[in-house]
Amino acid sequence: MSVTAVLGCLWGDEGKAKIVDALAVRADAIIRFQGGSNAGHTIIKDGEKYVFHLVPSGMLYPEKHCFLGAGTVIDPIMLLEEMKALQDRGLSFEGRFFIDPRATMVLPLHKELDSKREDSDGQTKIGTTRRGIGPTYADRASRIALQIIDLIDPERLKSRLERIYAFHGRDTANIDKLTDELLKKGEMLKPYFVQVPYVLDQFYREGRDLLFEGAQGTLLDVGFGTYPFVTSSYTSAGGISAGSGFPPNKIDRILGVYKAYTTRVGEGPFPTELDNEIGNRIRKQGNEYGAATGRPRRCGWFDGVAARFTAMINGITDGAITLLDVLSGFDTLNICVGYCIEGISTREMPFNAEDLNHAQPIYIEMKGWHEDITGIRDFESLPPNAKKYIEKLEEVIGIRFTVISVGADRKQTIYRT
Repeated sequence: MSVTAVLGCLWGDEGKAKIVDALAVRADAIIRFQGGSNAGHTIIKDGEKYVFHLVPSGMLYPEKHCFLGAGTVIDPIMLLEEMKALQDRGLSFEGRFFIDPRATMVLPLHKELDSKREDSDGQTKIGTTRRGIGPTYADRASRIALQIIDLIDPERLKSRLERIYAFHGRDTANIDKLTDELLKKGEMLKPYFVQVPYVLDQFYREGRDLLFEGAQGTLLDVGFGTYPFVTSSYTSAGGISAGSGFPPNKIDRILGVYKAYTTRVGEGPFPTELDNEIGNRIRKQGNEYGAATGRPRRCGWFDGVAARFTAMINGITDGAITLLDVLSGFDTLNICVGYCIEGISTREMPFNAEDLNHAQPIYIEMKGWHEDITGIRDFESLPPNAKKYIEKLEEVIGIRFTVISVGADRKQTIYRT
């Protein structure tokens, strides 16, 4: 029996889905505990591409159980569309996909509010996916949001819709139509409702293996990320229990996922960003475009200061490094090991985005490699400079990489005991 959590430890898009997919072969249950359809997980299986937004990526294994915890925010319309697209490709949800009824509902209203905020003058531009995630979490904190369980109670659904639309100063004339539409979605989702904490507790007592799948990355955590340029949920280790109802003292392993370089989508500080030909080359070789939005990602050298911070606050037990193959062909590679802020050197992550925005990275230079590593399956067979690069990252962060990804396919993975 084991309980493992996989967390992104930069600004998201670290390749968590592939790592979850690789580890899911030994898991009985895969659990999403936060976020919504703003997440984009891409998996390549036998040459076929699968994109997940809200459904746990463990669904690719036909015998696994997959859960959406109470900490997630669910757009019932988008969820059903995603489910149908996967069902059309042969994936079965019957008897192995479950939703906690406490999860919060994303409404069309929330998407409107999200877009309005992003387009408003005088507001800090976050660069959200405009899928209503932030406004939904805000309404949950204000105790006016709807829960997924409301989808199967006509009177309660209508009254709560009227309340939330009135709260936001919106016309309630079309509430009857929206109520009818959502009730139909509720009938389709009702068979998947379970109390997730009870099921996970039962699985644990039976000695089954559990795998928690994080969305986004720690540097987007609403509490410890680069606020206000963050997501609206707790993406760090503390969010696992808060979003699933599974106790923290029963988690054995917290695997931190890091890219071999750094990327960021949307606005916000990014000290190691390469707004030049090198950055463009990394973007092209790594196909760095958002799975949920298609937006080009900002690319830069590996940020060891940020990585060390996220390893610390998450209690990372070991790490996974992804997209190492993207760096093949570079003569030299840089690793940020400190910042210089207003003439003062530091190895600490600043607590505010303004200071981070002015941080000048302090680099160490490493020799690159030119060999194709996509077919390598053991650490010792990697080019010497690739091994040195990984070992230096381990030294800088203070963790050991036990999983090394050298390609998009689940088979292109190196495991170290």
